[in-house]
Amino acid sequence: MSTTTTERPRPKASQVLRDIASGSPLRIFFSFVLAFAAGSLLIIFTNERVLDSLGYFFARPTDFFGAAGQATADAYAAMFRGSIYNYRADSFESAIRPLTESLRFAGPLIAAGLGIALTFRVGMFNIGGTGQLLMGAIFAAWASFQLHLPYGLHLIVAILFGFVGAAFWAGIVGFLKARTGAHEVIVTIMLNYIAVSLVTYLMRTPVLHDMDSGNNPTTIPPDVTAQLPKILGGSFNLHLGFILALIAVVVYWWLMERSTLGFRLRMVGLNPDAARTAGINVNVVFVLAMVLSGLFVGLAGVNQALGRSGSFSPSIDSGIGFDAITVALLGGSRAGGVLLAGLLFGAMKAAGPAMQLEDVAPEVLSVVQALIVLFIAAPPLVRAIFRFLPEPREPEQLTTQQKPELEKKELEA
Repeated sequence: MSTTTTERPRPKASQVLRDIASGSPLRIFFSFVLAFAAGSLLIIFTNERVLDSLGYFFARPTDFFGAAGQATADAYAAMFRGSIYNYRADSFESAIRPLTESLRFAGPLIAAGLGIALTFRVGMFNIGGTGQLLMGAIFAAWASFQLHLPYGLHLIVAILFGFVGAAFWAGIVGFLKARTGAHEVIVTIMLNYIAVSLVTYLMRTPVLHDMDSGNNPTTIPPDVTAQLPKILGGSFNLHLGFILALIAVVVYWWLMERSTLGFRLRMVGLNPDAARTAGINVNVVFVLAMVLSGLFVGLAGVNQALGRSGSFSPSIDSGIGFDAITVALLGGSRAGGVLLAGLLFGAMKAAGPAMQLEDVAPEVLSVVQALIVLFIAAPPLVRAIFRFLPEPREPEQLTTQQKPELEKKELEA
């Protein structure tokens, strides 16, 4: 007697990637919990008092657990003081400075995260945030010291230059994908290398460099009229870039959730074949998606270039291009989620120095960030640990209703 078993079909690679990019809030939350749990273990087992207590663990195990609890509490208390509110400060201004620094770090992370999230919603994977940010930064920097314009106008022009530089660099990726079928992951990675080398070269030439200031690759400082103004006065470093990032969140939400163009972008992300059948030019959408992504990432570059009074070097990206991928994943590629994830990662960046004072290496936070990405990128692993997490809906169940909705959108437009 023969028995037949029906195996569940394996999901396609595109479906797996789509599940990663648009993870459920519950799964993202538990990915976050797992990452911080692993970070806590690193803190515990690299603490000197904890390691000493292990020598006599079986004689007095309470010493180990007490030292472990104290090490964890001290580390996360330092994280709070370094990122939210320093309750040990002697003045209110000093006490809230960590919060302003967290917001300052969060600004470019939010902007770049929105750009990466947009491509995720379209079914593309923009790994080129570093290159796009660098191109946006040097375009904005060039306009900030080469064009001498009145206050206000100069800043607007420099910002527009930054947008153009990043959008152009991202648009190359969309064009190559649309015309040749080149995979955007490979192209963006290669363009990152080209951008870093090109920017470094230009920072050694009169295009961006003051040739009388030495040979180190740096830019000329921006004119005062092109610098992002500080919004809380000279005592704090928080500047207009954070406000622009908040505006970008609203723009992204409207674009992706309320506009006809956003509907087309989401339609292509859900099922490009169905979108093509419905009359959407998928290749044009790919180009538009990358250009729009570059505009958001360009805002991060503008933030980095014009949010200072001095020059900058090729390390101006500060890892933001890759951190933005984590922000987009953690935020579920939604406007509100990216905002919260950017604030979280900004706080983690601001907390590093304070945690070092408690003998906690700043690399611990980098490990936590990497683990968040790992757990988000491994949905079956998280579901295996937390068995009550639901399985994702199949994309085909979503696309059967897309064509009538598209036709309705077209009529309304």
